[in-house]
Amino acid sequence: MTRAVPMLCLLAISSAFAADKLSFNQDIRPILSENCFACHGFDAKKREAELRLDTKEGAYTAKDGTFPIKPGDLAKSEVWQRIITDDADDLMPPPKSHKKLTQAQKDTIKLWIEQGAPYQKHWAFEKPVDHSGVTIDGLLAERQAKDKLSFAEEADKETLIRRAAFTLTGLPPTLAEVDAFVKDKSPQAYETMVDRYMKSPRYGEEMARHWLDVARYADTHGLHLDNERSMWAYRDWVVKAFNTNLPFDQFIVWQIGGDLLPNATPDQITATGFCRCNVTTSEGGAIDEEYRHLYAVDRAATLTSAFMALTGGCAQCHDHKYDPLTTKEFYSLYAFFYSGADPAMDKNISDTPPFLKLPTPEQQKTLDAAVKAEDVARKALDAAGQHVAYIDPATIKPAPAPQTVTQVLFDDAFAIGTETRNTSRNPSVWLMQPGFGAKSGRRVLELSNGQFSQEIITPVLEPVVLGDSPRVSVWVRLDPLNTPGVVCLELNGRRIVWGDAHVFDATTYGKDDTITAGPLPKPGEWTLLSFDPGVLGLKTGSRINTIAVQQVGGTTTWDLCTVTGEIRASADLLASLSAWWKAVGGGKKNPPDVPASVLKTLMTAPDKVTDAKARESLLHFYLAHIAHPANDEIARLRREWEDAQVARAAADDAIPGTMVFHDLDTPRDTFIAVRGQYTKLGDKVEPATPAFLPSLKKADPAARATRLDLAKWLVDSENPMTARVTVNRFWQQVFGIGLVKTSHDFGSQGEPPSHPELLDHLAAQFQKNGWDVKKLIKELVMTKAFRQASPVESNLLSLDPDNRLLARGPRIRLGAEQIRDNALFVSGLINLEMGGRGARTYQPPNIWEPVGYGDSNTRYYLQDHGSALYRRSLYCFLKRTAPPPFMTTFDAPNREESCTRRERSNTPMQALQLMNDVQHFEAARALAERVLKEGGADDAHRFDWLFRTVLSRKPDAQETTMLQTALAKQRELYKADPQAAEKAVHIGESQPKNVAPAPETASWTLIANLVLNLDETVTRN
Repeated sequence: MTRAVPMLCLLAISSAFAADKLSFNQDIRPILSENCFACHGFDAKKREAELRLDTKEGAYTAKDGTFPIKPGDLAKSEVWQRIITDDADDLMPPPKSHKKLTQAQKDTIKLWIEQGAPYQKHWAFEKPVDHSGVTIDGLLAERQAKDKLSFAEEADKETLIRRAAFTLTGLPPTLAEVDAFVKDKSPQAYETMVDRYMKSPRYGEEMARHWLDVARYADTHGLHLDNERSMWAYRDWVVKAFNTNLPFDQFIVWQIGGDLLPNATPDQITATGFCRCNVTTSEGGAIDEEYRHLYAVDRAATLTSAFMALTGGCAQCHDHKYDPLTTKEFYSLYAFFYSGADPAMDKNISDTPPFLKLPTPEQQKTLDAAVKAEDVARKALDAAGQHVAYIDPATIKPAPAPQTVTQVLFDDAFAIGTETRNTSRNPSVWLMQPGFGAKSGRRVLELSNGQFSQEIITPVLEPVVLGDSPRVSVWVRLDPLNTPGVVCLELNGRRIVWGDAHVFDATTYGKDDTITAGPLPKPGEWTLLSFDPGVLGLKTGSRINTIAVQQVGGTTTWDLCTVTGEIRASADLLASLSAWWKAVGGGKKNPPDVPASVLKTLMTAPDKVTDAKARESLLHFYLAHIAHPANDEIARLRREWEDAQVARAAADDAIPGTMVFHDLDTPRDTFIAVRGQYTKLGDKVEPATPAFLPSLKKADPAARATRLDLAKWLVDSENPMTARVTVNRFWQQVFGIGLVKTSHDFGSQGEPPSHPELLDHLAAQFQKNGWDVKKLIKELVMTKAFRQASPVESNLLSLDPDNRLLARGPRIRLGAEQIRDNALFVSGLINLEMGGRGARTYQPPNIWEPVGYGDSNTRYYLQDHGSALYRRSLYCFLKRTAPPPFMTTFDAPNREESCTRRERSNTPMQALQLMNDVQHFEAARALAERVLKEGGADDAHRFDWLFRTVLSRKPDAQETTMLQTALAKQRELYKADPQAAEKAVHIGESQPKNVAPAPETASWTLIANLVLNLDETVTRN
């Protein structure tokens, strides 16, 4: 836990160099935390010489007549003597720590001791004090005056609207908006513009962009296969919450404990997706208890980071070295989440439970109608089953001779009376109505694995006996993007292969008698694999005991597996009620779609059922639903019922949903994991909050504390952390850097606030105003500080490089999403559709593939097409192990853990991305077409239009000259090479509009690309 930034810049603007009395929190604590607390701080197990310097009791208490610090007396302060000594054995910090105090730091400590060495409780743990009668600008100006600074003049209107538009919506203003604002001379013009942007749905999207970093939202599970998960409804809820201005205290409560609210609404339950955004796994060999532990650690650490700005995860192995958070307290927070009902293994599915379906009114209406239609169809079928004459072949004496039948082992499901066993890491799945269509029926069986996988099918009763013309067949479809090496069938341990049989060596698979039937079927098409089992040495009279469908690698879809042979009617499950009852009844199975009244009889052994009516009901059900149709009427009604089932399933599948958080009915016991090891448990703990903060108020004092109690504690008026952390993060959004620069760390290792009174005032007012986010954001963007120009003056840059004093307007590079969205917006390509599943836009080849497992559904990047390519970046699909490369190049996190502040880098890769990225270059071409169509009749007017569209201002004379020179050069190049021009205007999937000949469009495309690459374009001035 080393400091991420030096303290020198902050000390330069702190009161340490002013005439005022020193502040322990502002001036001394940062020095001691950086250099002393690791050995003389909160962590008792790591404390040396029994000396504690983070409390006045530890610092003032004499030991053997020696005072660590004697207020007002340098000569009797042993700490000071150790700081100034020349003896390497006594010097503090010791040389082995590789820490060394600067002369300025020594002078500050000296002055502090001379002033009486006053201590303060850590500033972040004290309740914010509202300073009445003050304003944001007033407090900023008061601090500026100490360095003889003042606000710059107000920025011009073009700069103001562009700055406000990007801050509030993440998008630039339109030409019409700029012109209207410039022409509006009323005193309310700026406020009117701000209000309009804050009412735009784009506002919620921009606000959500920042929060989703904190929530670690992504579209995949994150570990091992990193398969897709369904969480986008949570993302859409966040957008909605900001647009509707949900009070931020409720925004927090819903995300931590929304499901526990009385009569919780779908929105409140959806909000708990915050607790499900952590990475998960289903890797073979993974241990449930280990990952259950890791998930709870993540949730507790995210809680402390998101709402308390503390590095709480550091306490999972030992007491925090710098802050008063014990390991026991960390696991008490962990206990709130350890009883989550979500499984340790995510099963590699998108809807890992708990999962909430979210139908629209129309979808619910369709589903209700489908359920009713299914019920009607079933009742009609049930009634028909009551009018069939039936004699069980098992009761006929002598027994009928065996009949030749084609037995279906699986079609839409595994045949009744079979047992199946899957030996793969990923079990087989049944797909309902796949996009490529089923070969038979409506469902298909899919096997997908990076290695060998198989599904073994074993008849429960008498197996099929091969007759004179036996046949085994199955339909297969090989995934063209993930083709297996071989596919095969195995009968009674004997294998027949399509493809390269050499992969089945005796050492690996134990088979040296494999028969090759032919080449691998053509991928992407249904192929019938059919053969005479005689080729495997299975002759007439042989019994088929087991059949297995197998493959090596890849993904294969299987359908309609059949065996033609002989079977006695008394053993045919579809002809004999006795055989079926024996196969699936008596408690052996629990078959689906069986009414409760019938199921009770079926689950009882036949000789134990004496109720004649119960036996009759079972027979009627069997004849209607299970047996070979006795007549055309039952066959028709059964088809109608099956169709109704499919319609109901399709209606249900069409309803989106999202992963949510619930607790187990009976909570798990929670223990401290000694040194973070889940296998080494210490003392038992109960859900509780840290002792250094106000106590938790439980809804039921006699009951175990709940997540709802925790959520309400976070937003309690006595809690000093949450409001401060929140307003600081919003300040960071608006001004580019927080009042507390280390917005992720309000603890001892973090920087103290540059303006403590302002931070307290904002936090107190935020609570007083009902946690009103829009009111706060508007207050910030209305300030003189936000509206001032941002001149670059060397003396100001030297004094305040990070603009902490705000003697100039905030000037920061746009975020990754804003850069892409800006290009799409000014080009006219942007698709402003809100919500829904993440879009897969352009990205270079081989980004997903090298990190993807063969059986992952995110192994291959399947790009979207059409308008989906141009959706806002908020809605781009985010795969954690391979995030969108454009975004990561511009410092977007991979969302594996909570991120409360993005760093801003400046690299050559960013320039290359802006020049050459397909999406960016395509946007430049579309922008060029707009220039040619809307920009005017000559180059000069078009340059003006281009600059005003992208930068909200006109180019100056020097810029116009440079543009004209560049355009002339491009025209000359493309006139000489029209093929290159054609290539340039056809980059990307959107079709050129042919507003000009290709050489002219290509030339302007390069000019538009140049302007999109300007530093000013990707900067919020």
